[in-house]
Amino acid sequence: MPPQIKIFTLSTCSHCTQAKHYLEERELSYDSVSVDFLAGDERTRVLDTIRQLNPSVTFPTIVIDDTVIIGFRPDEIDAALRGSDGGADLPESIWQQP
Repeated sequence: MPPQIKIFTLSTCSHCTQAKHYLEERELSYDSVSVDFLAGDERTRVLDTIRQLNPSVTFPTIVIDDTVIIGFRPDEIDAALRGSDGGADLPESIWQQP
């Protein structure tokens, strides 16, 4: 089963762009949420979700199954992909679209 991957980004964040390119180079599909393009309740809900995963609310915040990676860290991304188990330990709301 392919890993579930979600990346929370800002459109102006160069590390976010690098992380997305890294995943694309490996032909991995992922859901991306550009937080700065959200508004109102939707933005608040997504920021609350990010805060649960990453209290500092820094970007990118990457979720690969049940692993949270803060920042663009290729070694951690690779390790999470090797240990992929389907995201059983994170709340289902993480995987919902904003």
